[in-house]
Amino acid sequence: MPIAPPPPPHLGETLSLPARKVWAKSDQRDGGRSGAWLPLWRHMADSGAVAGLLWDHWLPRQVRQLVAEALPGGEEHARLLAVWLATVHDVGKATPAFACQVEDLASAMQDSGLVMPTRRLLADRSTAPHGLAGQVLLDEWLEQRWEFPKPARGQFTVVVGGHHGVPPDAEQVRLLRGRSELLRTRGTSEALWRGVQRELLDAAAAASGVTELLPAWRDVRLPQPVQVLLSATVIVADWIASNPDLFPYFPEAQEQTSAERVEAAWRRLELPTAWRAVDPPREAEAHYGARFALPPGAGVRPVQATAVQLVRELPEPGLLIVEAPMGEGKTEAALAVAEVFAARSGAGGCFFALPTRATGDAMFPRLKKWLDRLPDEDRDRGAHSVFLAHAKSALNPHYTALMKAPSRPLELALDEVGTSREGRDVSHTAELVAHQWLRGRKKGMLSSFVAGTIDQLLFGALKTRHLALRHLALAGKVVVIDEAHAYDAYMDTYLDGALAWLGAYRVPVVVLSATLPAARRRELARAYAGAQAYPDASNTDGTTHAYPLLTAVAPGGTAIERAPAASGRAADVLVEALADAPEALADRLAVELDAGGCALVVRNTVDRVRETAAVLRGRFGADAVTVAHARFVDLDRAAKDTDLRERFGPPEDCAERRPGTAHIVVASQVAEQSLDVDFDLLVTDLAPVDLVLQRMGRLHRHQRERPPRLRTARCLITGVEPEGGGVEWTAADGPPPTPVRGSAAVYGAWPLLRAAAVLRPHLDDVRPVRLPADISPLVQQAYGAVPQGSASWQDALAAAEKADEARRTEQQDKAGKYRLTAPKPPGRSLLGWIDAGVGDVDDTPAGRQQVRDAEESVEVLVVQRTADGTLRTLPHLPPDQRDRERGGLELPTATPPDPHRARTVAGSALRLPHHFCYATADRAVAELEELYVDAWQGRDCHWLAGQLILALDEDCQCSLAGFELRYSPDDGLEVTRAP
Repeated sequence: MPIAPPPPPHLGETLSLPARKVWAKSDQRDGGRSGAWLPLWRHMADSGAVAGLLWDHWLPRQVRQLVAEALPGGEEHARLLAVWLATVHDVGKATPAFACQVEDLASAMQDSGLVMPTRRLLADRSTAPHGLAGQVLLDEWLEQRWEFPKPARGQFTVVVGGHHGVPPDAEQVRLLRGRSELLRTRGTSEALWRGVQRELLDAAAAASGVTELLPAWRDVRLPQPVQVLLSATVIVADWIASNPDLFPYFPEAQEQTSAERVEAAWRRLELPTAWRAVDPPREAEAHYGARFALPPGAGVRPVQATAVQLVRELPEPGLLIVEAPMGEGKTEAALAVAEVFAARSGAGGCFFALPTRATGDAMFPRLKKWLDRLPDEDRDRGAHSVFLAHAKSALNPHYTALMKAPSRPLELALDEVGTSREGRDVSHTAELVAHQWLRGRKKGMLSSFVAGTIDQLLFGALKTRHLALRHLALAGKVVVIDEAHAYDAYMDTYLDGALAWLGAYRVPVVVLSATLPAARRRELARAYAGAQAYPDASNTDGTTHAYPLLTAVAPGGTAIERAPAASGRAADVLVEALADAPEALADRLAVELDAGGCALVVRNTVDRVRETAAVLRGRFGADAVTVAHARFVDLDRAAKDTDLRERFGPPEDCAERRPGTAHIVVASQVAEQSLDVDFDLLVTDLAPVDLVLQRMGRLHRHQRERPPRLRTARCLITGVEPEGGGVEWTAADGPPPTPVRGSAAVYGAWPLLRAAAVLRPHLDDVRPVRLPADISPLVQQAYGAVPQGSASWQDALAAAEKADEARRTEQQDKAGKYRLTAPKPPGRSLLGWIDAGVGDVDDTPAGRQQVRDAEESVEVLVVQRTADGTLRTLPHLPPDQRDRERGGLELPTATPPDPHRARTVAGSALRLPHHFCYATADRAVAELEELYVDAWQGRDCHWLAGQLILALDEDCQCSLAGFELRYSPDDGLEVTRAP
């Protein structure tokens, strides 16, 4: 890869001796005995050079264009601005408050005349962190030397002040201005300090090539999104330039010229390049056929074809909302649209956001297959980085395979991507690699292609440290948001905040949902594009109830709605109410499954899953019942998902493994979405209507031979208290139902009652639910303003709606406390941008709770303890992808376990249920902390360090905080109150 020239090497050579003595880095790993150090001028030159290389080879065109539009000289000025800010970012180290920290280096500076009262400064220096000090010094320089007005100064200087992740606030600046002795020692050396600081800033401007441009920049008004992108670029440049393995310290560094030093570091880093998308074929069949392995005889569906056509018609890339039935190919449509968007916008990658870790894991191999067939404008530019963005990504074999070695390039056939005029292949795929430098917890999202949980996007609207890095990661991509209906008011508040910034960055976004209320559709469009997306706020119904429906809007534009033709795939589902008694369910299933068949029973709580499974096993036998819910350790949960897909998935994948006799899967919401499974009969607890419809999407999903009695799709609805109406609520004049307590606790009464009201006309064979035709009408009726239900229901509905509105308002207010505000007008600096933030947040339980209104829960790593006290991995764990045993492995306690054992224990993570929330959580944690293995706490045991260990006995049982716990690979975790 060609290397762009670094800033001129004379930055340091033209400086005075005192300026050359100012230090920036000191190697303290051996207590400073090595004497290795790095002068500030050298680190400034390194950082500026890296920023230039990042601009030329790594930043996507989408990001560069946004910065360029804010400057009079376009991209040329934008690059120089990024280089200059990176060069000056550490100028605050040329102050007594910083320099006094290392005695030997401070003495050398004092010998050159830069005097500092060390002891007193050490006590007060917290007022002058070097980022803030640099902001103040640069502000003075711009005012005194270049006559920048105050508003113009702040938009540049805040980049320096915030390069450690948090832009300062006005009070911090005010306090430091009142402590000028921290910036330069008063007395005879004050003039020398001031001269050195000006000398460094002058040299940085000259070396960066901006000296002649600064007068023109006095009138620039940088939008806040541009300030964020510049801040993030400086942070990345600083992190790379601060790595001593890449940029050695003196005295070793003195053996290199600046050009040799930068080139060697950049080649060693091998930072993957941004994707440069090739505009795909305009003919839908050619486009989709080149990217996806379509089943024999299958063609592109109208939703898929219309989606790519519609986004080409937008004046510029923007937001596309795809509402289409389950199994209609929305994922493929999203990826095809992402390719078109990227080719138009210059996006350098794609982020696919999903509701859960499990759905992220399931999506990753699909994303990888797409990437393997995706052309790149110039594959010779190097590999592209991929990342699986959740805390357990290193347990995913599809992802870890990319850590070991980059994939070999795959060339596409001529008929997949088109040809040149001479008939030669014009496009190639690029290599994919999970790059080591981009696997850090704050850097992973900077990879080009990312699949992960929705939390990663919601964090973009949360006031957190290093938020600029997350914004840079998102600003260079196309963002796909799957299952957009799956989030509550709390998460929606953060999602809307994130969309506002994505719109400001002009990031193309694709939103997918099978069941989206019209009001939520408008909220999403207005959050992204502004109020003008739907100017008539009183329009509560949208343009139409058409389904499927595509909605597109460019940033600042007005929404366009288009209804593609239905694909022709349709199914009638007979809906019936069933009394909520496990014995009644068992009786009914015995009749329905008499000739065989596979039934799915979805319960709204894990406790109901377990109670139901126990009764059904007593009737049908243990081998005829499978349990799936969230209370399994991670490795068992992943194995469960794989088993479900392999036994109940598409016919071409699981014909040999599908049970030949009656079988029942009893599951929680884990079977509700993102699992391609197909059942002959569905039983579901009453749930919000969009979720009931999602569950129906697992019914007769594929074409296959079914037992005669089950050839008609049938959904049985249960989960209503017998004393609260039983099945009587289905009658025209029946009382309103009383959902079982667990369901009401999970969803609230109002969406459950509204679901019952709109489903009631379809019950007892009156009229089947027609999929997909009835999906949108049912969803819009359930969430619309028109009253539902008979007169006898209205009091119950009114009370439930009032409680639901109060709950939503509480969630919105709670989320709003730490939500990032929308971008302010151009020219307003980021000063105080994330005031009152939440500190560091990433994909940890504590981090996820910031963007999910969930109960505080405790995560444990589950092991087994034998009678003699030996710790082992759980005995039943399945082998890994290399057929290495994971069950019953002895775990050393005097030394760290080997990586295989450590990963196995990490894969045995389990989140304790609601029994251990709130007050009980403190007691549980205290008891868990009694098992502390010192050898597992070091940096060389990062899988286990700081984790809580739950040790089960030889029968896989234990007591914890007044409860009895039992674990089995068939049923997961069972919790009962201790007698």
